[in-house]
Amino acid sequence: MKVLIAGANGYIGTRLIPVLLQKGHEVVCLVRDKRRFTEKSDFSAQVTLITGDLLHKDSIEAFPPDMDAAFYLVHSMAQSNDFSDLEALSAQNFIASAQETNCRQIIYLSGITNDENLSTHLKSRRNVEDVLQTGRAALIVLRAAIIIGSGSASFEIIRDLTEKLPVMTVPRWVNTRCQPIAIRDVLFYLENVLLNPKTFGQTYDIGGPDILTFKQMMLTYAEVRGQKRYMITLPFLSPKISSYWLYFVTSISYPLAQSLVNSMKNETVCRDRQIHEIIPHQCISYAEALHLAFEKIEQNSIVSSWKDALNTGYLHPEFMDQVKVPQNGTKEYKVKIPFQRKTEAVVDNIWAIGGERGWYYWDWIWNIRGFLDKMVGGVGIRRGRTSNTDVSPGNTIDFWRVLLADKNSKRLLLYAEMKLPGEAWLEFKIIERGGKKFISQVATFRPNGLWGRLYWAAMFPFHIFIFNGMAKRIIAFGSSKNQKSASLN
Repeated sequence: MKVLIAGANGYIGTRLIPVLLQKGHEVVCLVRDKRRFTEKSDFSAQVTLITGDLLHKDSIEAFPPDMDAAFYLVHSMAQSNDFSDLEALSAQNFIASAQETNCRQIIYLSGITNDENLSTHLKSRRNVEDVLQTGRAALIVLRAAIIIGSGSASFEIIRDLTEKLPVMTVPRWVNTRCQPIAIRDVLFYLENVLLNPKTFGQTYDIGGPDILTFKQMMLTYAEVRGQKRYMITLPFLSPKISSYWLYFVTSISYPLAQSLVNSMKNETVCRDRQIHEIIPHQCISYAEALHLAFEKIEQNSIVSSWKDALNTGYLHPEFMDQVKVPQNGTKEYKVKIPFQRKTEAVVDNIWAIGGERGWYYWDWIWNIRGFLDKMVGGVGIRRGRTSNTDVSPGNTIDFWRVLLADKNSKRLLLYAEMKLPGEAWLEFKIIERGGKKFISQVATFRPNGLWGRLYWAAMFPFHIFIFNGMAKRIIAFGSSKNQKSASLN
């Protein structure tokens, strides 16, 4: 069967592709930029790619006329405060394209909307269901609450809050009940409703066996991790204060924090259990889902992360256009240092930069810069990275986005997502010439007016120390005599 995935680069879509390929389906991926998918995906040679931004109808390539079914895994919640309008427009453009094909089924992963007085976020999910219902193809809606898996937004938020705050003052919404579900169970249902005629035109709630409050989820997380955590509920914390609290403690953007806090007043518990009659399945518990997530993290095998999605509100979807670093109207600081170590060891150190490894030199300065960025509404440094050793275009590394990660040419190119009066690139490259080896490190800044130039002038003295020290430590890190000093700075 020929199956299209809208949202193929997203958290769910990335994990669904191998599941469908393993079942022998012909997979078509709708992506905004083929370059990003080709660079990051191990399956790029096994799928058909078509391009299109669902918010811009004219950009969408024609869907295959002979496709049998489509998964709609798109959302715009973190892009702006007008995400409801954006989500409706995206769904309308998707249906318009699907109408030109022989598609028999559309599968939409929505949110549980059984509560009264739904939040803007959950109302938007329900509205998207209504839009998708207008198409000729039979619509199947799977409604899920919190999805738990390595790299999922919900898991990372719970992880941030519980790991960083031994004692928490929490708002009332921590006592709201929900029914979390493991990512593997979500994928099971997505796979098994595909062209299953018994599910055509149906809407199902899906959830794990546990019904928990947000407080219970954090305490269970702490128990799984062998930690003691204490929570003090403060009933006077407003949604706005709660949003700022979530924004500063976790790695999510403020618009996303706002949307999530407003949604947390709604219970997201399954009422409809009919799917168990059609597709019998025993979902794993919340604690088991946490254990599995940490297994993936410890094995460095996180398949996808919500932080790598481009709907986080910090970067334009056409970010790959920035791969060519501009030469005119820019400021540069270059470092070029020879080295004797094995090239592979130095490249591995470059590929491991940021996240748990840190920035090799004056890490405290990077942390301060991340804190200041968070204070002015930026992404901050808390996002870390999906894998400690591997990077692909589109991945995040703290407050940078990976544009290019080519081990063959030994080049890593990062684009800044922090708040800046201009644009910034950071490039690492290994140069081998005349029997000698050098690490090249270039910081490029394109200032925006006078404020941009003043910013570069103010930062330049720091660049002299930071970038030279960083290049030297990248070369030395991991060698027996430099391991300790490299890891302490």
